[in-house]
Amino acid sequence: MSFIVTTGATGRLGGRVAALLAAAGAEQRLVSRHATGRAPRLDRATAADASYGDRAAMRQALDGASTVLFVSASESADRLGQHRTFVDAARDARVSHLVYVSFYGASPEATFTLARDHWATEQYIRDSGLTFTFLRDNLYADFLPGMAGNDGVIRGPAGQGRVAAVAQDDIAEAAAGVLLGPKEHEGITYHLTGPQALTLDEVAATIGAATGRDVTYHAETVPEAYASREIFGAPGWQVEAWVSTYLAIAAGELEGVTGDIPALTGHPATSLAELLDREHL
Repeated sequence: MSFIVTTGATGRLGGRVAALLAAAGAEQRLVSRHATGRAPRLDRATAADASYGDRAAMRQALDGASTVLFVSASESADRLGQHRTFVDAARDARVSHLVYVSFYGASPEATFTLARDHWATEQYIRDSGLTFTFLRDNLYADFLPGMAGNDGVIRGPAGQGRVAAVAQDDIAEAAAGVLLGPKEHEGITYHLTGPQALTLDEVAATIGAATGRDVTYHAETVPEAYASREIFGAPGWQVEAWVSTYLAIAAGELEGVTGDIPALTGHPATSLAELLDREHL
């Protein structure tokens, strides 16, 4: 009997999707590195431990699956390699349909360095022969408040560029809809965004109004951005990814607003103000 595999089920996005699928009565297998004991307990759901880089374990975890939600791996220097191993396992398991959570504007020339990895993963999926749907998500609106430091300042070289950040609940609802009716979404790439594109000054003002904090935006230069992040001791590739997120905003690569969330969910995309009000931040 076929079922849906939900990867990343112990994470924020995968967990949301799993809950929606369970509410719809779908049978699913929840897969992550430590799914056993950590995955949510849901009706008609079982758990399986497997990491993206372990082809044999993932092949076993995907065995019998019809449709698979492929949530991208955690940021790491070898993430693309992990993704390719996962796709190989999905092909070995004869998965019918792979739904990959990609990134808005994924391309080999993307300013945001990790968007290039997403594009490479998309190409690998295409070349594998697997039936696919790509969900290219803009930045998560849920994470925007965390961009402000303890002093309430959002720092980055985004200039006055705009970002159409999207709520994770909207992404999860869109993904669940695709997983429950995959046939009509075969071969389609969706671009999931919020309802409006905001500058980081506007993001800061929205967060401040919702939380009562004094939140502001400081447009760093690129050298300032690298210097201000040295204290975290992160590897060079990760610092470059952090800084390039802001540079992608400055370049206008994250400002596009689409109607894909409304089309997939049947309701308007959630604005940042609505999200913050809902979360009572």
